[in-house]
Amino acid sequence: MRGMGDMQGMMKKMQKMQKNMESEQATLNEKEFTGTANSDLVTVIFTGDKKCKNVSIKEEIVDPEDVEIIEDLVLLAINDALEKIDSETEKMMGKYSKGMGLPGM
Repeated sequence: MRGMGDMQGMMKKMQKMQKNMESEQATLNEKEFTGTANSDLVTVIFTGDKKCKNVSIKEEIVDPEDVEIIEDLVLLAINDALEKIDSETEKMMGKYSKGMGLPGM
């Protein structure tokens, strides 16, 4: 019956790992990530679960004749914030998927 004890021990480790993953994911989701473009002329704030909380545009770049520049800067700032979220997610959560061969992680 030694095999059953090993299986129970492995199941307990898996449950503990799952709880740790859930806890770290919750922590990550609560973190805020700020993306910027062109020396903070445009800033965006996202939560770790990729929900946008705020967009800020400094008025010195507002030119009604050239809205495309503002649109481009907003996109740059959003992508900057999302890259930071992905990087932090990999740093915090990657340890759970390394060596496990789990698809999509």
